[in-house]
Amino acid sequence: MPENYVIIIPQFNDWEALNLLIQKINADLNTPILQNTTLLVVDDCSSRGRTEPFAAFGGKEIKLLRLYRNLGHQKAIAIGLSWVAEHLPADKVIVMDADGEDAPGDINKLVARSVEVPEKIIFAERNKRTEGFLFRFFYVIYKYVFKLLTGKVITFGNFSLVPQGRLQNLVRVSEIWNNYPGGIIKSRIPYDSVLTNRATRLAGESKMNFVSLVLHGLSAISVMVDTTAVRILIFSIFMSGIAIAFIFFILFLKLIGNATPGWASTLGSTLMILMLQSFLISLFLVFMVLQYRSQQHFIPAVHYRDFVEKVESFS
Repeated sequence: MPENYVIIIPQFNDWEALNLLIQKINADLNTPILQNTTLLVVDDCSSRGRTEPFAAFGGKEIKLLRLYRNLGHQKAIAIGLSWVAEHLPADKVIVMDADGEDAPGDINKLVARSVEVPEKIIFAERNKRTEGFLFRFFYVIYKYVFKLLTGKVITFGNFSLVPQGRLQNLVRVSEIWNNYPGGIIKSRIPYDSVLTNRATRLAGESKMNFVSLVLHGLSAISVMVDTTAVRILIFSIFMSGIAIAFIFFILFLKLIGNATPGWASTLGSTLMILMLQSFLISLFLVFMVLQYRSQQHFIPAVHYRDFVEKVESFS
């Protein structure tokens, strides 16, 4: 019996690119996959309506899930996954962007890899990026900061395949509401990746500016804020140890008479104040995180219905 596939595509005012993407899906997807695929377009409360009908789709059907308000890409993905988990029979669920930068042909690679490791979520890992130098430079910084603060490595985005056996687990991971790939890393659901090249945007202009990119990076780090807080505390203790060593060195210089009058006491008291401030702020952050962990969290599978306006079907 053939497997059922669902492709979730969150979009905001990207109707033109979406139609071009549907045409590329028709052309690039392997026929057995295409014929058993349903497209679920999650309309993130677009401010512009469709001016043209959807392009002809070679799969089963297109479903349009409209949201009551604009929530952003990550939350739209979480809602799409939750809706599929409850309403559609799907053996494999693919998540991809509407702008065409996630190449539809790479879905074939994701499916092939999923056959080899059926119990894992499969991500498309970027082998080559097409963005400008400035974006790539800050992306490298982001990856190093992410590893430094969380101890994890992130080399992928939203483009992924979720097997049916992991879908129900995934939609109960509260962290995917904030950041989809970060939430999967935090959840310890097993995942793998395949190397892909990022394609170029099909139409329109990207809505991601520098501020949006920074917020996206911080949201990925924030899903592992407990680990981040402890690492910051450990770093604060380490720096406090260095500060104490400097204070003893300053006192030694003062005792042997090599310190400039007033210099030792000024520098020593400054180091002591900075040390205490950094330690107390880090400790306060850790306690805030521990308090947060004791609270009830947003579960996408339970709460997503509050944001769904309606679902339309197009054959």
